[in-house]
Amino acid sequence: MTATIINGREIAKELRNTIKGEIQNLTKKYHKDILVVTVVIGEDPSSEMYLKLRSSACEEVGIKSKILRYPRDISEPTILRQIHDLNNDSMVHGIFIQYPVPPHLSPTTLMKTVAPHKDVEGFHPENLGRTMIGDEKLIPCTPLSVLTILKHAQIELQGKDVVIVNHSNVVGKPLVALLLNRNATVCVTHVFTGDLKGHTRKADILITGAGIQNLITKDHIKEKAVVIDIGIIPTKDGVRGDVDFNSVKEKASIITPVPGGVGPVTIANALSNMVITYKMCMEKDV
Repeated sequence: MTATIINGREIAKELRNTIKGEIQNLTKKYHKDILVVTVVIGEDPSSEMYLKLRSSACEEVGIKSKILRYPRDISEPTILRQIHDLNNDSMVHGIFIQYPVPPHLSPTTLMKTVAPHKDVEGFHPENLGRTMIGDEKLIPCTPLSVLTILKHAQIELQGKDVVIVNHSNVVGKPLVALLLNRNATVCVTHVFTGDLKGHTRKADILITGAGIQNLITKDHIKEKAVVIDIGIIPTKDGVRGDVDFNSVKEKASIITPVPGGVGPVTIANALSNMVITYKMCMEKDV
């Protein structure tokens, strides 16, 4: 048996087509273009390709995007003032902070500073809290992309055993909430888990984002498991994920590749969140 390989680029294309039509209707209604600003601090080569792809996707669907670049040594009070200015700018309808940020800056503080209604990535504690209690509004883009792919593949979540290999605040933890909201049984593991295989072999659905190439082999999964790889690891041969793709695809029922799997869907879902923040901004102005 060879697994069905999810084509994230095709899913993303469908999403962009839908979003493009919605944006045309909204901008006609409110007579104002959507403007989203990304704050980039310092230089991180791994972020540049993502920025380029996201900017291109924005242009395709009719969203104006702007990148503000700041030096790596900018002080925290200074960058917080810049974010406050964006919060108060009625022409700006969504804000991204490009992570990672330099170590002298607190990612948590930056996340808390972005206005909740302009928080495209859904990282503000208010938005994460809403996700936690099932009042889902602005959902972090990568967890949302996992749900999008599972829905596209017609995978039922209720009652399924799901194992996540990631416990970060922006991926693993919100993903747990989203899955529990849909009545899945969820186990959270990470790189410090003692017997990783003992957990992952029980999974009907395995979602991994540890950032370790070939962490997950065919010995880590049970027959016909659904495997979603959200790892992004730059290598000399291009971007790779956590999963030893060639071996795992012979045992799984469904698998996402890297690249071309979760990544494009994440960018498309970022566009969806931009539409939500735009509508929230417009409603506040009414």
